[in-house]
Amino acid sequence: MRPAFAPAVRRRLRRNPLERHRLKARLHAGTVIAAYGRSYTVMLDDGSSVACYPRGKRSELACGDRVQVALTGPAQGVVETIDPRSVLFYRSDAFRQKIIAANVSQIVVVLASSPSWYEELLNRCLVAAEAGHTRAVIVLNKVDLPEATAALAALQTYADIGYPVVPLVARQGVDALRPLLEGQTSVLVGQSGMGKSTIINALHPEARASTAEVSAALDSGKHTTTHARLYQLGPDTAIIDSPGMQEFGLHHVPRQELDACFPEFREWIGQCRFSNCRHMGEPGCAIDGAVGKGKVTTRRLSAYRAIASEAARRS
Repeated sequence: MRPAFAPAVRRRLRRNPLERHRLKARLHAGTVIAAYGRSYTVMLDDGSSVACYPRGKRSELACGDRVQVALTGPAQGVVETIDPRSVLFYRSDAFRQKIIAANVSQIVVVLASSPSWYEELLNRCLVAAEAGHTRAVIVLNKVDLPEATAALAALQTYADIGYPVVPLVARQGVDALRPLLEGQTSVLVGQSGMGKSTIINALHPEARASTAEVSAALDSGKHTTTHARLYQLGPDTAIIDSPGMQEFGLHHVPRQELDACFPEFREWIGQCRFSNCRHMGEPGCAIDGAVGKGKVTTRRLSAYRAIASEAARRS
């Protein structure tokens, strides 16, 4: 696929073939490593950093995007094209979508023993990863706290499904996570206060990502990451830090594909009494049968039904 020029640029270039040739000759390839609203930092392939703006009023760039930049001054440029993406990881509701990262090969969902983590948010992040055919890893940070035993027990369900669950005390070290990051472009997602920035600082000390104490009274963390940022950890290894989130919309996941986004359901899909079974309590539902056999947990089936009900209301 060809890089995608902005509509205004395409129109201009169609009218002037000579300008098209000149533009292509002066483009520089690079990767978006930071996104600040409509302002971006692009690391060019020669190792230099350029502050960039996109063409046009709309901006659809994300950390991890491969782009072509036209330089407009010292360390300044305009993003003229976006290369085709292998993966686009995003959340969405009825009104808009929020791009989190592009061209990632792995989603790392960061939880902590304290403050409390939302299982609904975890399930939704995993569904988004499955819908994008992207590997997912679960990190449980702060396992030195008393709440760690209960948190690890709750995550055993996900380990049994096949998701790697990595216990950490990030401020003491992240060696247990490093092997899972090798050769991957990963994005850290999760609630505020889980320790994403602490993990980034341990992996890439020069990052000096901001961290903040957790509010014990509110059982929540403070937002310390305000924009997405990519850090190169090796020649073929990178990690993207993203702002904390409290919800994850799945408006972009079709209802008819939702059951396949629960890996433990897949063995039973197509075995229901009715071919159009939605696994919402219909007679002869094979997923209900799998729950009775202990192959699927009631927690995960409830999570599926909550998301499916939302999709049904949407449609």
